[in-house]
Amino acid sequence: MDLIISNANPQPIYEQLYSQIRSAILSGELREGDLLPSIRSLAKDLRISVITTKRAYEELERDGYLYTVAGKGCYVAPKDTELVREQHLREIESHMRQIHGLATPLGLTEAELLDMYHAVTEEESTP
Repeated sequence: MDLIISNANPQPIYEQLYSQIRSAILSGELREGDLLPSIRSLAKDLRISVITTKRAYEELERDGYLYTVAGKGCYVAPKDTELVREQHLREIESHMRQIHGLATPLGLTEAELLDMYHAVTEEESTP
């Protein structure tokens, strides 16, 4: 798993870590039971604060993506399929809000947006 931290990104560093680790878990790159790097080693590798790394891990644990075994480390939690589905639905909704925000000033209709969606799905399904 490659984590990329950007100081130019307006998103706080702990949120960058959170979202990249969460994406790796949701995509299957990180699997249930996988051991994550220790907070200290990850902070050292990324040249960021231990506190920042700890916050990202704590939020991932709070949201059910990780669990901690005292003295052993942080592991990827078993996937709750309903949780994963809900996360994906929220992400889709967020993208739809962005699309709406882009389409409104252009005066695009719902039908035009649906046509665009159908064209994209056709492109993506063509080998």
